[in-house]
Amino acid sequence: MQIEKTQLDGVLVLTPRRFGDPRGFFSESWNRKTLETAGVVLPEFVQDNHSMSAKAGTVRGLHFQSPPHAQGKLVRCGRGALYDVAVDIRTDSPTYGQWFGAELSFENGKQLWIPAGFLHGFATLTDDTEICYKCTDHYAPECDGAVRWDSVGIDWPMPAGVTPVLSEKDAAAPALADFKSPFTTERT
Repeated sequence: MQIEKTQLDGVLVLTPRRFGDPRGFFSESWNRKTLETAGVVLPEFVQDNHSMSAKAGTVRGLHFQSPPHAQGKLVRCGRGALYDVAVDIRTDSPTYGQWFGAELSFENGKQLWIPAGFLHGFATLTDDTEICYKCTDHYAPECDGAVRWDSVGIDWPMPAGVTPVLSEKDAAAPALADFKSPFTTERT
């Protein structure tokens, strides 16, 4: 497994090896032992989510779950392509408000590890894009929150001529400047 650090402490790009032949390929997308041997220890995963976005230009996020049910997420693309983003919202972090984005696609097999204490969002780059992600805590609606997708300065790579497709919740989310984060580097 290829492991790449990003400029945001704790956010990683993981690229599992693929073994191909004329039938297709095999890839071990998650293996705790492989990562721990490489020095990467992730929390236990308790929930897997799978979503599909029908239209290119669909934006989901920027989402978080606050303590005591803060979630880390290991995100990958099952079909299509998306631009996946993590934003540091740990108030005492030197990278507070900074973001990192990576293209995740079925073809490249890349995954993004986003620890608790970060916003998460993505924009789909193709129609019928599927997103699969492992979570470190169960969904807790009372801890669910969002920050407006266009308030962080993210350079979203929208397909030409496409207007972003948003949920009502995401369109109404507060801007980062108006958001009081519940996270610090000690409390995630």
